[in-house]
Amino acid sequence: MGEIRLPRHMFLWCMSAIYMFAFASLYVQIPGLYGNEGVLPARWQLRVSGKSVVEQLMDSPTLLWFGPRLGLDTQQCMELLSLTGALLSLMTMALPVLRDCRVFLVLWMLYLSLYQVGQVFLYFQWDNLLLETGFLAILIAPMKMPWSSKVRLHDNVSFWLARWLLFRLMFASGVVKLTSRCPTWWGLTALTYHYETQCIPTPLAWFAHQLPVWFQKLSVVGTFVIEIAIPFMFFSPIRRHRLIAFYMQVLLQVFIVLSGNYNFFNILTITLCLSLLDDQHVNFWLRRPTPKTESTSLQTLFSGLALMFEVSTYAVLGYWTVKYFELQLDWEKKSVSSKTAFTYFEFNGFLKTVTVPSIWIGVLSLTWEIISAMFKCACVRGVLWRLWSTIQWAVMAAATVSMFAISLVPYTYIEYDSHSNLWPGIRTAFEVTDRYQLVNSYGLFRRMTGVGGRPEVVIEGSMDRNTWTEIEFMYKPGNMSAAPPVVTPHQPRLDWQMWFAALGPHTQSPWFSSLLHRLLQGKRDVIRLIQTDESQYPFSKQPPAYLRAHRYKYWFSEPKEDGSYPQRWWRRVYVEEFYPMVHLGDSYLEQMLVQHGLKDKAPPRRSSNAWLPQLLRHVGEHAREIPAPLLLWTLFSSAATVCLLNSLRSRSHHQQHESLQNKHLDKQTAGRTRSNVAEEDEKKHEEEEKKDEKDDSEDGGKQQEEDAMSEEEQEGEIEEEEEENTEETEEDSLRKRK
Repeated sequence: MGEIRLPRHMFLWCMSAIYMFAFASLYVQIPGLYGNEGVLPARWQLRVSGKSVVEQLMDSPTLLWFGPRLGLDTQQCMELLSLTGALLSLMTMALPVLRDCRVFLVLWMLYLSLYQVGQVFLYFQWDNLLLETGFLAILIAPMKMPWSSKVRLHDNVSFWLARWLLFRLMFASGVVKLTSRCPTWWGLTALTYHYETQCIPTPLAWFAHQLPVWFQKLSVVGTFVIEIAIPFMFFSPIRRHRLIAFYMQVLLQVFIVLSGNYNFFNILTITLCLSLLDDQHVNFWLRRPTPKTESTSLQTLFSGLALMFEVSTYAVLGYWTVKYFELQLDWEKKSVSSKTAFTYFEFNGFLKTVTVPSIWIGVLSLTWEIISAMFKCACVRGVLWRLWSTIQWAVMAAATVSMFAISLVPYTYIEYDSHSNLWPGIRTAFEVTDRYQLVNSYGLFRRMTGVGGRPEVVIEGSMDRNTWTEIEFMYKPGNMSAAPPVVTPHQPRLDWQMWFAALGPHTQSPWFSSLLHRLLQGKRDVIRLIQTDESQYPFSKQPPAYLRAHRYKYWFSEPKEDGSYPQRWWRRVYVEEFYPMVHLGDSYLEQMLVQHGLKDKAPPRRSSNAWLPQLLRHVGEHAREIPAPLLLWTLFSSAATVCLLNSLRSRSHHQQHESLQNKHLDKQTAGRTRSNVAEEDEKKHEEEEKKDEKDDSEDGGKQQEEDAMSEEEQEGEIEEEEEENTEETEEDSLRKRK
């Protein structure tokens, strides 16, 4: 795995956005769901006792125990926690300095506190997934305040946990579809029912439902390949394997987002997919140049072998897909036929064979990351920096190994023998940490519901028991002419539970009796869960005197024979009575409330007139007037805009800094060139002077030689003359003697 600085930044930014979605979405629903006059008052979960705060926190780890110390009741304290989480995550999105491990620790504690009293409305798999991913964000995020360490060589180790969580999520989601023995998954016909039977479909789900059956079955085959086979490529040493796995996982999540409203779950899954990327690929997205290194002959050989292994992997994967799903291309019908070519017992044997090796694959991958980080720490310059980086590496490696170990308990739920062979110490550690939701088991869309038509509960109200009016919800199907909404990333939790309630008798959903009781009382906070605009609620002026509920079966409408679209999105058929007619003081309703412990035994605490409760009421009244999806996207857009402006500002500062550096370098180079030119001129001048001196010296020598020669010649002439004179004088003397 290469450098992961940019994917880590993207991961933390996305986690900030998801926290904001989760807190803000829950905040607008707290009074209706958990208020003193809500469907399931949260104060029932926090019974006052003589225990100390520490003992209360040990029983239920939630910050709501400190509410009375602030003069707040349970509802107001929940609003304070969710509002604080939304604002803090919003600031974390906008300001990079706040993406600190301690900030993510606060966000995790806030959401865990709400989860502890959330009851059935917060017991969804994506809430567990958010808590587990949020805890990993604490390990992945740096410590930036009040000072930041640039040496973070353990990032690959802690970031590996996000990849392991993604593997557990996707692999388990694919396995449970087959281990549940659901006939629609085994018959590859699940998607022919999924689009119209999911909780809150989108308008595109209607069009996806009209696709031919062979394409729907082929889509199920693709889902099995992406969820069961592809996750093993997460730990491949070949980089392109991880990139292909990333794009295939993101493609699946995008299709789910387009066809269904699953709040922040798909965004959170895509965020986990960022653990498969590296800086090089993110720079490729950003069109940033990457330095190219010269490859040696050995590297060329390894790259060739890796390419051969990569191609062979795709070939084997394609061969198994064709073999075990009997894919056949029909050119005449222009379709692809498919069916499951293996049995449940064969798949169970495959699962027993694969589960333990998948754990060892994770062990080898984690060991490689830990050893690589250790060698990086050993190469740090400076004794103190090397010691500090080694301490960080040791702490994070120990935390990562611990998280990996306890995650094996929920992961092996998919296979009994592997689970029973786990070391008992790991099970004990899991039981101790289970209340904090550090690790969880997953398995989405285990069984396909609504095969014979999607069941839907319709509540009706009346003033005289003769004229009945349907009470329409904002998001769930009811009115057959209303188009399916788009509410992502908001999760209307009451609408979701209405979908689960329709799958069985009302006795399996005790909260439904409380819902009818609050509607008969005309509680405004509960009515806002059904319709934010109270004018759309048929009994806004006066509560209904009588209520009842019927079960219907809904189907998507079919296109007309001429290919035109129908006027209605849905068609329905009456099935049976879901809840009998009741009124305030009705014996059956009172019996249900008492039986399920939903009857108020003590009056709620009076609201305080202090400044903090008044501020919370004022903010809540204005925030809940805005439709929740619009509120969430407005907050997101504002934070994203601030973040974009900050990035542009920092980029402009960076460019200015670079330009100043370039100018300074240009000046330095210009000065250097001038000095070099001057030095060269001086050298040339000196050389010329030396040459001139040499020439002068040579000329002087020649002249001296000539002068010497002339002097010698003159001396010779003088000597000759003297000799001649002497000779002449000698001759004269001889003559005189003679």
